[in-house]
Amino acid sequence: MTANHLLDRVPHRSGSRKPSPPGQVQDARARSRSIGRSRRREERVGWAMLGPAVLLLIVFVFVPALLAFGLAFTNARLLAPYAPSFVGLDNFVRLFQDETFWHSLANVAYFAVVVVPVQSGLALAMALLVNVKVRGVNFFRTLYFLPVVTSMVVVSLLWLFIYRQDGLLNEIIDRATFGLVHGPDWLNNTATAMPAIILMSVWQAAGFHMIIWLSGLQTIPADLYEAAAIDGVGGWQRFRYITWPSLRPTRNLILITITIQALSLFTQVNVMTQGGPLESTSTIVYQAVQTGFQQQETSYASAISLVFFVLVLLVSGVQRYLTREKS
Repeated sequence: MTANHLLDRVPHRSGSRKPSPPGQVQDARARSRSIGRSRRREERVGWAMLGPAVLLLIVFVFVPALLAFGLAFTNARLLAPYAPSFVGLDNFVRLFQDETFWHSLANVAYFAVVVVPVQSGLALAMALLVNVKVRGVNFFRTLYFLPVVTSMVVVSLLWLFIYRQDGLLNEIIDRATFGLVHGPDWLNNTATAMPAIILMSVWQAAGFHMIIWLSGLQTIPADLYEAAAIDGVGGWQRFRYITWPSLRPTRNLILITITIQALSLFTQVNVMTQGGPLESTSTIVYQAVQTGFQQQETSYASAISLVFFVLVLLVSGVQRYLTREKS
């Protein structure tokens, strides 16, 4: 037998697999088409569910923002017999020469500098207290969160009566000191009006940020605390070296949200003081609303809103930069 005959009898192996039967190929293609149709159906359902929210955002957020940007460079009024005309930067020049604007900016800065650390610290303390597995802890979680679900207008009206000259707070001070100390008219005194609003605002919003702190605390692995307890680490050291570093993402979120809320102070001032006394509680948002609706100067109010937007953007950007992850 020659070598060629031997080679002919050896089976040839090719690099490619044996072709699949036609039926298997058709089944695979059918499954692929079915999966594609299912994914497209899910995408359509998702867009259908997302559509109303996107539409509302466009109509009530993006469109007004664009209109405000355009109106800031005109002389438009809410009710005017003439058509708006382009005035350039006149509204911004007027704004930076307005003493009320600078008073409002100082009041907002004062409010934010006090509220951000006090409210976040109080909320963290509350979260630590309720982050325990004891009987009745859910009652205290609900109690702390109750002011958050109450309307800010209702809360402001409630505290308005508390802060009156003959209100509950002064009555407590009078009885606690046996009539030796008489409380001031808290909301009609330039020295006490803003601190009174700060106290009420912290009381109302601390429960919301308590929930955020609590969610961050519950993501910390219990093994870390068990290992620390075995090593005899004290409570303060556990908080300093385990709890606080682990809360970094939560801490950044709370810092930014409280700052934005503080800069947007409006409802409390509108209900309780109307910017007084002597502009000691006026804020940028309150000034914009008063200018746009009461004085009907929509162009000037738009300029105030645009400056406020840039201010919030800058403050948030600085905070984000300072709290970024460092390699």
